[in-house]
Amino acid sequence: MRIWFNRWFTTVTHFMELIRGNEEGRRFEIFGTHSNKDALYLQYCDYAFTEPTVSGEEYIEFCLEFCQKHKIDIFIPRKENTVIAKRLADFEAIGVKVLVCPDSELMETLDNKAAAYHSILQKEESGVNLVSIPDFYVVNNIDDFKTAYQCLRDKGHTVCFKPVVGEGATGFRVIEDQIESIDQLFRRASSRRLPYHYACEILGQQEVFPDLMVLEYLEGTEFSIDCVASNEKLYAAIPRMKGDGRIREILDHHELIQLAHQFHQHFPIPYIFNIQVKYNQGVPKLLEINPRMSGGMHFSCLTGLNLPYLAIKLLLGEEIGQLKPKFGIRASHLEKEMILDKNLFA
Repeated sequence: MRIWFNRWFTTVTHFMELIRGNEEGRRFEIFGTHSNKDALYLQYCDYAFTEPTVSGEEYIEFCLEFCQKHKIDIFIPRKENTVIAKRLADFEAIGVKVLVCPDSELMETLDNKAAAYHSILQKEESGVNLVSIPDFYVVNNIDDFKTAYQCLRDKGHTVCFKPVVGEGATGFRVIEDQIESIDQLFRRASSRRLPYHYACEILGQQEVFPDLMVLEYLEGTEFSIDCVASNEKLYAAIPRMKGDGRIREILDHHELIQLAHQFHQHFPIPYIFNIQVKYNQGVPKLLEINPRMSGGMHFSCLTGLNLPYLAIKLLLGEEIGQLKPKFGIRASHLEKEMILDKNLFA
C-alpha cells in the first residue's frame, strides 16, 4: 500500500516510522514531496520528489497527477488540505483515500482562527458549552489595532496578536508596554516580544494589512490534545502538557479529555485532529484546532497508541476496538545529526 505525504513538518518522520512499525505487520511504501529538496523527512521516504511551488487549484491538479502516476493508495496532505477537502470526489474517482476531514466548510472554518472562535461562540449562545475563548478582536488597520489593544488592557490583560490565517506560532507576538532595561532585553524579552510603540510603527506602514487577531495573552500551562476519531465516536484523547524547554508530559487530565469529547460531539472531525489550549487563571482557553496530525503527536504515541496508523485504519473503514492509553509519561528529545543522501532523487 502506497502512502504519500506532501509538504509536511520534519517531525512527520516519526509518523512514517510508526506507520511502518504497525503492530499488524502491514507493509507500506512511503512517498514524500517537498519544494525544498533538502527537507529532512524526504530522507526517510522510500521515494522522494520535489514538487512545484504552486498553490490553490493548480496545486490540486499536481496532486491528482502525482497520485495517478505513482499509484498512490493513501494521501496524507498538509499543504492545501482545505482545498483538497473540496476536491475529495476527484481523488476518490481515481481510487485514492485522503486522510482529511471531508467537511470542507468545517475545514475552511477551522483554517481561519477568528471564524473558528466565532463558530464556538455561536454554539455557546445556543446553550452549548464547549471551550472558553480568549477575549479577542479582529483588526486590519492601525486605528482598530490601537482600539483593540486599549480595550484588552482596560480588562487587565497582557495583549498579544497573531495572523487570523496561519500555522503554529508564525506571526505570533506578545506586546510589552516597553522594553527599556538590559534585564528585560536579555532575560524576559524574546524574539516573540516587542514594545507597543514598535508594533504600531510596523502596522502603521500600511493603510490596511491582513486580518490580525488581537487577544488576551494566556499566561498559564499549554496543552495539546491529540485525538483519534470517526465521525460518530472519539476513540481517544491524549492531553500533552508543554513543560519547560523540551519537556512534555502525557497526562490523564480528565477536564481536557472531557473537553475533547464535548468538542467532537459538535465538530465531528474524523480520523485525527488536535486541540490546543492554554490555561489562564485556572481556565483552559482555546488557542486553535488543527484538523490534522500535530507536529508533536509522536509524543502522544508514547502512550502505546499508534495514532497515525489508527487514523489510517479508520480511513480504510476498519475497526480499531477499545483503546487504553498509558498516561503519566514525562519525555523529551535530543537532536540527531544526519548525512544527506546525495542520490535521493536519482
